[in-house]
Amino acid sequence: MDDIAVLIPCYNESKTIKKVVEDFKKYVPEAVIYVYDNNSTDGTAEIAEKAGAVVRHEYKQGKGNVIRRMFREVDARCYVMTDGDDTYPVDTVPEMVRLVLDKNVDMVVGDRLSSTYFTENKRPFHNFGNSMVRTTINKLFKSDIKDIMTGLRAFSYEFVKTFPVLSKGFEIETEMTIHAIDKNMLVENVVIDYKDRVEGSVSKLNTYSDGMKVLLTIVRLFKNYKPYSFFSKISLLLFIVALGFFIPLLIEYFETGLVPNFPTLICCGFVAIAAIQCWFSGAMLDTLRARDRQDFEFKLHTVSDKKKELLK
Repeated sequence: MDDIAVLIPCYNESKTIKKVVEDFKKYVPEAVIYVYDNNSTDGTAEIAEKAGAVVRHEYKQGKGNVIRRMFREVDARCYVMTDGDDTYPVDTVPEMVRLVLDKNVDMVVGDRLSSTYFTENKRPFHNFGNSMVRTTINKLFKSDIKDIMTGLRAFSYEFVKTFPVLSKGFEIETEMTIHAIDKNMLVENVVIDYKDRVEGSVSKLNTYSDGMKVLLTIVRLFKNYKPYSFFSKISLLLFIVALGFFIPLLIEYFETGLVPNFPTLICCGFVAIAAIQCWFSGAMLDTLRARDRQDFEFKLHTVSDKKKELLK
């Protein structure tokens, strides 16, 4: 088991990967640096290997697929994950590692949004998108994570080995954040200075398609992790719609003794039944979620025991 493992997922980062590896060797010399190449065609893997990194390959395209492979293969007391584009500073990594190793923090978030991100980032709508995602998740999950989409993070062994990687692409950061919040893991924020990509280096993230995937991931995880809240909101909306159409019919019935619009009345009844079904669905799924949280705690004990064995 490594003390510190640096995990760098890469796809066509030949212009910057050498500097990223060298910076980690300078600031975190005791770390083992793993570069996981994701079908690069510009010689990224060869450059990383010459710079002193341990190079491995993931042939299924997508950042989420690479992270699944990394988390499965590498054992370490502390993991540092970063991008190979040299946009994240390495001088703050020792502090992030210290929080994991000394304070038993499960996830340390490199917070760009409290620092230079909004002035350095030149890509349209990225600033708005990051702020919207942060606000949405913090409101839905009642948390205080400063930067949801950051690519610089440090993790404990327990987090890495209990995190189920379901996303295939860039929505993986959102999934990590929500997992940590839901499982009551200790999360800390460390403010970092962000710098934009060097000239000639191209972002692999598509503002619109990947942004939509992130939003859909938030909805999916909100449904999965907080089913009672999710279905209760739908139930309330359906009940309001049913009530809105039913009240005029009720008023007319009291005034005339007649119900002239039976189709509307029937539709109101079906919508009200759907509202009741949604509420009960949320209540039942919430009970299953409570059992899932109990099972997770047992799984956490198993992972901790395995870590102790690896450290012997």
